[in-house]
Amino acid sequence: MRISQLLFITTLFVALGSFSLGAQAADGAIKVKSIAEIEVEVAGKDGKKALKRAPVEKVVPGTEVIYTTTFENLINKAVSNVVIDNPVPNDSEYKAGSAYGKDCEILFSVDGGKNFAPAEKLKIKGADGKERTALPKEYTHIRWTYKGQLAAGKSGEVGFRTVIK
Repeated sequence: MRISQLLFITTLFVALGSFSLGAQAADGAIKVKSIAEIEVEVAGKDGKKALKRAPVEKVVPGTEVIYTTTFENLINKAVSNVVIDNPVPNDSEYKAGSAYGKDCEILFSVDGGKNFAPAEKLKIKGADGKERTALPKEYTHIRWTYKGQLAAGKSGEVGFRTVIK
């Protein structure tokens, strides 16, 4: 099963905070849900400060946004080839090293999601016309491929962070 999930999130759409998508194929059904959050500092009853995630209400340049996508196998048999694609939202830059996903291969794209490769193998032409390694701020998409089979009733989570330009 291949799930392509688009997170084309503009500032207005980010303000909504979350959305859900579902996908179904002949061999199974995967429920997909994505949310956008920020970290805010809160003081506990003991006065100690801690970071807590909160829905995105307003974003300004410099705001770090956390995108989390959960996926769950809704059928009574294992599902394989689970792939989640997320574009890096417009007006934001991918935060280097922030993509995560247990039991997932993580690849990146710099060409609008046409081709994917590990970060260290992504190449683009610089202003001087010479090929160079792409910078994280130049990534356009992130792809997670779940390794193995997702058992019946099981779920997983992937995510990444961006900084609003």
